[in-house]
Amino acid sequence: EALETASHLKVIVLDKTGTITKGRPELTDVLPFESFDEEELLRLAAAADKQSEHPLAAAIVAGARTRGIEASEPEAFNAVPGHGVEATVEGRRVQVGNRKLLERAGVSLNEFEQSASRLADEGKTPMFVAVDGRPAGIIAVADTLKEDSLAAIRVLQRMGLEVVMMTGDNERTARAIARQAGIERVLAEVLPEEKARQIELLQTDAHLLVGMVGDGINDAPALAQADIGFAIGTGTDVAIEAADITLVGGSLRGVVTAIEVSRATLKNIRQNLFGAFIYNALGIPIAAGVLYPVFGLLLSPIIAGAAMAASSITVVTNANRLRFFAARTLKEKAV
Repeated sequence: EALETASHLKVIVLDKTGTITKGRPELTDVLPFESFDEEELLRLAAAADKQSEHPLAAAIVAGARTRGIEASEPEAFNAVPGHGVEATVEGRRVQVGNRKLLERAGVSLNEFEQSASRLADEGKTPMFVAVDGRPAGIIAVADTLKEDSLAAIRVLQRMGLEVVMMTGDNERTARAIARQAGIERVLAEVLPEEKARQIELLQTDAHLLVGMVGDGINDAPALAQADIGFAIGTGTDVAIEAADITLVGGSLRGVVTAIEVSRATLKNIRQNLFGAFIYNALGIPIAAGVLYPVFGLLLSPIIAGAAMAASSITVVTNANRLRFFAARTLKEKAV
């Protein structure tokens, strides 16, 4: 069923982190405000993020370690899904996350605006830092595209699929990454619990079959909601369990190949149906004597038997062609 449905997909939704990008963001910028310096800002932010499992938090902690800054363990820690973290570090209340996290805490964002916009336009993800309710600075991280993501997306588009990128990043950052990947339609600032709802809206609004490609725990509900869920093989077990098709490796090349195999299989089935019925469609009327009054032609039982054998040989031979199916490389398809 999955193989058949994949051939009819019209929209393919790609999660950004770990699917389009490598999923290994790196620290790029540390911009302190007011009385904070770079080292203090990074030390506090890294300590607040130390117990977080989010890739962006891990990038900040790793970046601090690379710069020789060892983060202490937070005295208290709270992860806010889809927003960031709140922690007590060295007796100070530290918040690290997106715009919504600080807005909810009543922290003024005026000082952040210009720098955050510039970083987002560069395709970086700005993480806002507040200490004791005051703006402390911005820490930016960036995740790069996988080597073959751009080529795979171009091929999917040439195959007639609308490619959509879905991410929890802010609109500016999401648009910048989408431009690099050649994607026009973007669903940005989508919380983990909203991903499945976004897939459902695409299905109901356009009445089209929608595929979803993801790799993380947060993608599992969306993978299950999609008409066909593709799990990146290097992703989590939960995502793989929720998906209909599991791709070997971490490349989007697997999505292209899966859809190509699906379309080739359906085409082969139609050819086999034609091959199975054409002999009977021609032979039965002749055997019934349709041509006898005009041409005096009747079908010999020997010919009828040979036609049935030819029908079986045609179907089996054509079906065996799929054993030699080989997807072209992305480079060949992109030409």
